[in-house]
Amino acid sequence: MEIDPRIKKIVDNIEKVILGKREIILLSLVPLIAEGHLIYIDVPGVGKTTLGESIARSIDVATSRIQFTADLLPTDIIGITVFNKETSQFEFRKGPIFANIVIGDEINRAPPKTQSALLEGMSERTVSVENKRYSLPNPFIVIATENPVEFAGTYPLPESELDRFMLSLEVGYPEPTTEIKILQNGKKLEAKDLNPVLSLNELMDIISEAKEVLVEESVLNYIYEIVRKTRMSKFIRLGLSTRGAIDFVKAVKAFAKIMGRNFVIPEDVKKLAKPVLKHRLIFKEYEEKFKDEIIENIVFETQVPI
Repeated sequence: MEIDPRIKKIVDNIEKVILGKREIILLSLVPLIAEGHLIYIDVPGVGKTTLGESIARSIDVATSRIQFTADLLPTDIIGITVFNKETSQFEFRKGPIFANIVIGDEINRAPPKTQSALLEGMSERTVSVENKRYSLPNPFIVIATENPVEFAGTYPLPESELDRFMLSLEVGYPEPTTEIKILQNGKKLEAKDLNPVLSLNELMDIISEAKEVLVEESVLNYIYEIVRKTRMSKFIRLGLSTRGAIDFVKAVKAFAKIMGRNFVIPEDVKKLAKPVLKHRLIFKEYEEKFKDEIIENIVFETQVPI
């Protein structure tokens, strides 16, 4: 099976800017197709924001970027009610959250009160201001970046907010040959130079088609068994939530669609396990540094349907 041709247009466009990261690009598109949210958790300077912006620029939708800082206020994200002298009425001026794709750069630079301003929008697709509810555009996706907590000036994201991200990904350093090529040629294109290659209607069609992807009962049981083992593991303090399990199913269906299939296979589940689980599970104190190995062992020990 080949990548869905509509998705391939996006991938090819992004690869004009991001080199040697096709697998990460494909995984990054999963929340977009599954109507979820994405967070990149990695060290500075590996292209997290550039990748997020490249995705946003590749689709003909409304986009915005929020640079999170220590003095950012919730109203800087949601918007604010102001008095209009001409009409003698109060009116609501929408903030940057009112976009189809919202890039939240260095989300853990802002204090928890500001971080939580995203919560309602991420889960309900609405925001409340002074007892009024405002609907966010459809589709709506947050693509956030986060620097590891050991870097100065950062605030750990609360578990309730992390659980609202469908996937967490690490971009990582390029392969040596790719990085040498980048050093030789420099950056010829940046995210701002990209033009949209997919319309809103085409995106909505893909989203709709992904919902119809078949998950056979044996594969669904395979997913559930992985979920159950996260709750029983002696290395994990808090396993995957029901919301996380629902996102797991949505994610594998979206990935199958991206790969040009209308059915899910066990390899899709294996591919998505770590991105879905890693940021949601709460590990016991001494197991934090072994997150990847613990998840890999859970998947390895779970019987694959034939």
